[in-house]
Amino acid sequence: MISLSGLNARMGLQLVDATRDRQLEMIRSSAEHSRAIEAFEERIGDIKTVDQLMEDRELYVFVMKAFDLEDQIFGKAMIKKLLKSDSEDSSSLVNRLTDPRFQDLYKNLGFKDEGTRNTLTNSSFWRKTIVNKYVEQHFENAQADQNETVGTVLEFRRKAGSIKNWYDVLKDSDLTEFMRTSLGVPASVAGLDIDKQVELFKAKFDLTKLKDPDELAKLERTYVAISDTKSGVNSSTNAALALMNAAVSAGAGGQFTPITLDISIITSMPRSTY
Repeated sequence: MISLSGLNARMGLQLVDATRDRQLEMIRSSAEHSRAIEAFEERIGDIKTVDQLMEDRELYVFVMKAFDLEDQIFGKAMIKKLLKSDSEDSSSLVNRLTDPRFQDLYKNLGFKDEGTRNTLTNSSFWRKTIVNKYVEQHFENAQADQNETVGTVLEFRRKAGSIKNWYDVLKDSDLTEFMRTSLGVPASVAGLDIDKQVELFKAKFDLTKLKDPDELAKLERTYVAISDTKSGVNSSTNAALALMNAAVSAGAGGQFTPITLDISIITSMPRSTY
């Protein structure tokens, strides 16, 4: 991964955007991930039941990571019950879990008849989709580990297209934080009844605007500016940011070459007095 050390979120996002394709390829070709991808592609076609998936730990871990559920890998019994759920039954586990990651896992793995049948695993398109999710999720998590604001913006970009109403936003803590900050809604609103929260957010923003790229960019800019201000990041130009601006510009033109910078040395350079 290309380091974001010493950069504010605005510059970090510019660097991430300029180097995204390169970083995704680096993940795919790394020894750890290329082995995991190869194992998934070779064996997932033989998986037809939930029990078979659970018995192959390597494949189980792969799909959990692909759906950002690495923190739930230990809960195999719950995941097994989830994947065997009947979505038509309002009392089933898949309909009782509020974390959208679980619904995403259930929907995309596509097990039927209480987990005894699956017609997706033989599809090359489906396999490619899951592998892409795995790579992109690792990329997103790696950026979030370096800069939480950058990670939140990348997550918002990924999820914005699937938002249908304010309940979709409010059941997702990261989306809620993004929209609350961008729209200037105080954190204390979280203590209100969910329907009152929806009314308040509706008055602030029309979700149909999420189809407009300019509106998405506006929300993103506001969120980044407020987050950087809250964290006390100095966004004034210095030697480190000047170097990174040049790197981002080069990357946008397809000529970016990853380099290692000692930010502590660069930022200690004397600044202009004017």
